[in-house]
Amino acid sequence: MPVADTPAPRRIFAPGLVHATLALGGFAIGTTEFATMSLLPDFSSGLGVDAPTGGHVISAYAFGVVVGAPLLAVLGARMSRRMLLVLLMAAFAVGNALSAIAPSFRILLIFRFLAGLPHGAYFGTAALVAASLVPSERRTMAVGRVMLGLTVATIIGVPLANALGHWLGWRWGFGVVAIIAVLTACLVLAIVPADPPAKGASPLRELNALRRGQVWLTLAIGAIGFGGMFAVYTYLASTLSAVTHGPGYSLPLVLTVFGIGLTLGNLIVPRFADRALMPTAGGLLVWSAVSLALYPFAASHLWSITLAVLAIGIGGALGTVLQTRLMDVAGDAQGLAAALNHSAFNTANALGPLLGGMAIAAGYGWTATGWVGCGLALGGLAIWGIAILTERATQRRDGDGLTLAEGRL
Repeated sequence: MPVADTPAPRRIFAPGLVHATLALGGFAIGTTEFATMSLLPDFSSGLGVDAPTGGHVISAYAFGVVVGAPLLAVLGARMSRRMLLVLLMAAFAVGNALSAIAPSFRILLIFRFLAGLPHGAYFGTAALVAASLVPSERRTMAVGRVMLGLTVATIIGVPLANALGHWLGWRWGFGVVAIIAVLTACLVLAIVPADPPAKGASPLRELNALRRGQVWLTLAIGAIGFGGMFAVYTYLASTLSAVTHGPGYSLPLVLTVFGIGLTLGNLIVPRFADRALMPTAGGLLVWSAVSLALYPFAASHLWSITLAVLAIGIGGALGTVLQTRLMDVAGDAQGLAAALNHSAFNTANALGPLLGGMAIAAGYGWTATGWVGCGLALGGLAIWGIAILTERATQRRDGDGLTLAEGRL
């Protein structure tokens, strides 16, 4: 009597475990992105350049993010998302490992640019994978879990990399990130479910995202509205020293509180966003505008500036909310749109400090970054309003067209 074939046991993937694995990659990325700022004096001195010149290393990484996010998302359109994540994290590991052994400043600039290339594509792809494992009404919470890796990095990863950099040398600040990235790539391969490439996926289809007005409006909300947070964060150390006159422990304390605010935002806000996505985005922009407007008044005292920075950090949940919004408006071009979200936020990372620095240079003082940030948040809110109005106009037009078609029938 023939024995019936026994089907292979089906692997069961716990969404929480997958989300934690993807968040580990975010932890590595967040650690290197923020720790590089704190290690600036060390590697600048070690490579024989002054601090302003050394700051170009941070810009090189950000430029890599802006360039790499759309490029790698398009090139990886026909790949399975799991394999794309593995390759992106492997490339990120290589970029940081090379940064750790860079023999000169110019070579370090090249390696930091290479390390930045996978950043946006990783977060965009990880968000899509995380959302695909849960019901649609929990997508933003899933994306928020992945982004927790980035926010927790500001609390744990950055101090760890900074301590290693001071203890063993600045090169270990990049080296430890490379180790975490290799671990992440291995865990993604072992834990994240295998998925076939999307049917009909192609670079051309991904580029169709650029033809959608709502995609551009969503990206503009992030590029403008998020700039206020970076305007304040970049000059926070100088503000604490020149305005608050805080003790030596004030900077690590306030930076930790900022990370706690980011983490709380990504734990709490997605619960509201999954019920009302765009109203939550608008509410966050209002929250950020108010928090940033209060910052100049709070800067005189350590307790009040700490509370203001906590509130500003909570507003960082905007990134998670807009990531889900892009899933709704990108159509079939999910990969490119998701990755572009991080290009938009790195644009904000350039715009906010630029405008804040101009206000300081014009003589308005260190706290002027709060007013600059408030203006950027309100600018993001204005674009949010345009997105709402145009979407409603499109829905009315489509509804009228459907009614006319039904009348002809």
